[in-house]
Amino acid sequence: MRTTLLKKLGVLLVTGLLSSAAIAQTIDAKFAVTLPKNSHQGLGVAKFIDLVKEKSDGRIKIRPYYNAALGNDVQVTSALQGGTIEFTVPQTSTLTGMVREFEILDYPFLFANEQEADTILDGAIGQRLLDQLPEKGLVGLAYWENGFFNATNSKHPITKPEDFEGLKFRAVQAKISQETLKALGANPVSLAVPEIYTALETRTIDGQGTPTAVTSSLKLGEVQKYLSLTKHSYGAFLPLASKKFWDKLSEADQQIIKEAAEETRIYQREIARQQAAEAQAALAAQGLEVNEVSDAEMIRFREKMQPVWESFNAEIGPEFAAETFSEIEKLRAPAN
Repeated sequence: MRTTLLKKLGVLLVTGLLSSAAIAQTIDAKFAVTLPKNSHQGLGVAKFIDLVKEKSDGRIKIRPYYNAALGNDVQVTSALQGGTIEFTVPQTSTLTGMVREFEILDYPFLFANEQEADTILDGAIGQRLLDQLPEKGLVGLAYWENGFFNATNSKHPITKPEDFEGLKFRAVQAKISQETLKALGANPVSLAVPEIYTALETRTIDGQGTPTAVTSSLKLGEVQKYLSLTKHSYGAFLPLASKKFWDKLSEADQQIIKEAAEETRIYQREIARQQAAEAQAALAAQGLEVNEVSDAEMIRFREKMQPVWESFNAEIGPEFAAETFSEIEKLRAPAN
């Protein structure tokens, strides 16, 4: 019986009636997602999964697990290295412990706008970072967007560096976040995300900085008065594949996954920027006073950050830092 079946398959392959893809093995994979499905991150993952399914004629089946169902970013990234989960999409700051150069993306006031971020991440600098991941058991697929971090507080609008002075401001655990706030004269207070609302409500802290869509989703507008578009930090998401999983794929399937991540990049960034604009409008409607920061004051903010940049340049590599800043300055140079 088995011999007869094999002969029939052989005839079909020779005659072209059955392609090798048709009998290729179905691939099942898990995708760990920190945020909800309707977030910019979650919608990007859903788009990616659909594209992979379409490009593979349904052979590659990826199941998403939203709302950190499989663990936080650090936990699931470790699981990718071990090969027990196939995909995740953390913010790049999660990777600084294994590839120190990723910390350049956490530098305060590094990018002036989304176009600068897109160009640097999608160019040689971004690729140099991705190239260091396989030796850590990970494969970086493309850069997606979390967005610019903007400041909220209960005291006054922030329009210049001096407005940070004396504010008790929420900081993340990363050292660079602490040093940035100190350089601005603020008092950093380390808090996890679930603690922010209560800390603001009880005035344990005066302010915080997250992407505007996150500020809205956490309902921080209920306990804050001012939203200042400081763009003091930029967050990029990085969809990752487990290298143990990746190495088992054919080159054709690797290409399918890579192309799907890159095509999703355009869609996901659009969604992220749309949600940020909608969140800003919603917070303003809720009663928050929204203010821009002038170009001249942005230059002063960057001048304030020079000591912070220089101290971290020594840690990530002065040459790499200089190359990154050089590429950004080229983008800002006036066209001839």
